[in-house]
Amino acid sequence: MELPLMALLEQRFDRQRIDDIDRSLALEIAGMQLVEKITPGASVAVTAGSRGIANIARITATIVRELQRLGAVPFVFPAMGSHGGATAEGQVKVLTKLGMTEKSLSCPIRSDMEPIHIGDAALDVPIYVDRNALSADHIVVINRIKPHTKFEGALESGLMKMMSIGMGKQKGATYYHQAAVRLGFPKIIETVGREVIKRCPILFGLGIVENAYHQTCLVRALAPGDIPEAEQALLKVAKQRMARLPFDDIDLLIVDHIGKDISGIGMDSNVTGRNRDLIGDFTTRPRTKRVYVRDLTEASEGNANGIGLADFTSARLVGKINREKTYMNAITGISPEKAAIPIYFDSDKEVLEAAFRTIGDIPPARARIVHIRNTNDIHRISVSAAYRDETEANPDLSVIGEWQPMTFDSQGNLHAPF
Repeated sequence: MELPLMALLEQRFDRQRIDDIDRSLALEIAGMQLVEKITPGASVAVTAGSRGIANIARITATIVRELQRLGAVPFVFPAMGSHGGATAEGQVKVLTKLGMTEKSLSCPIRSDMEPIHIGDAALDVPIYVDRNALSADHIVVINRIKPHTKFEGALESGLMKMMSIGMGKQKGATYYHQAAVRLGFPKIIETVGREVIKRCPILFGLGIVENAYHQTCLVRALAPGDIPEAEQALLKVAKQRMARLPFDDIDLLIVDHIGKDISGIGMDSNVTGRNRDLIGDFTTRPRTKRVYVRDLTEASEGNANGIGLADFTSARLVGKINREKTYMNAITGISPEKAAIPIYFDSDKEVLEAAFRTIGDIPPARARIVHIRNTNDIHRISVSAAYRDETEANPDLSVIGEWQPMTFDSQGNLHAPF
C-alpha cells in the first residue's frame, strides 16, 4: 500500500489574551459594586465545573479571595451534572485534578449529589438545584462560554447551562437531557436558567472566553438579570475565536487522543465535523468521511464517551475503557450511540488499510488525511500532500519541515509527528 507524503503545518490564530488575570478579575468584580450587596459574614456558594478551562483554579481562587476581602464567607461546590462518576467524592476528585482543593482555594469544598426540587418552570419542567448552593446567602456562577458539541443555539455552553444542567446534579442533568428530546436543548437551558436566576440568590456570573490557543482572552462579570442576553453576545465572540481545521473536505481524520478532559464528548464536533445525536446533527464542516481515534487520555480515567463518533479505533483504547463511567455519561446525556465501540484493530497500520478501503475509489497516496493530537490542540496538524496547493495558498498556514512518508514502529503503529 502506497501511503501519501505528510507534512506538519502550523495554523495562525488571533493571539489576544489577558496577561494579568488577577487584575482583570479584580476590575470586573469592582464594577459589580458588591460591597452594597454583601453583608459581613454572608455565605457565598461558588460553582466549579469539570471542564479543563484555562486558569480555572486561579480564576476560582481569585474570586474566592475577592469575596473574602468583601467580608463574605465563600465555599466552592461542584456544578458538573453527573460527572465524576455521579458521586460526591468523585466530583471532588475531578476538582482536585483541575487544581482546585480546599488548600489551593483557601475555602471549603462542599459536595452533595442530592439536589433540591425548588418548583417547576414553564412547560412543566422541574427545577433542581444543588442543596449546598441553596443553603448559601449568595451564589456565584463561573463558566467558560463556548460552542456546544451537542447542539447549536443562541445559548450553548456557558453560565445558563451551568445553572441548569451543572447545578442540577445528576438528577437534573438526566431529566433535562430527556426533556431536550421534546423541547430542544436551547429551550431547556434558557427556561431553567431564567428560573434559577429568578428563584435563587445569584450574586453574579463570571463568563470566560478563550482564544484558539486555549488561553484566557476575556472575562466578564455579569449581573443576574444581564446573564441571558450578555452570554449570547459572548458566545458570538467565542465562536469567532475558536480554532478550526483549515480544510472543508477530509477523507480520513486521525485523532491521537480523546477524553473528558478534552471535550464533553471526547472530541469536539465543531472541530471534527462529526456528530451523531438523537436531537439532530448541526455540524456542516468539515465534511469528514472517516475518523480514526488512536487512544484515550489518562485524565479521562476510562471514560471513553464520544468513541461512538469514530469509525475506527485501536485495541489499546478499547482496553482502557471503563464501561461504568462511559455508560453512565452516555446514558445521562441520552446519547448511548456515543459510547458504541467502532471497528478496532491491534495496530495503526491495520486501521489505515481498512479505512482507505472505505473512502471511495481514491488511491491511498492521494487521500486527504489530517492528523491531530486532539481537538483542543490543532494549531499544529499533520496533513497529506493532497492539501499541498491549499496550504501554499493560505497565508495563515506554514509548512514546518519537509513532506515525508508516514513511518511506523515494529508493531505497526504510527510515529507521532508532533
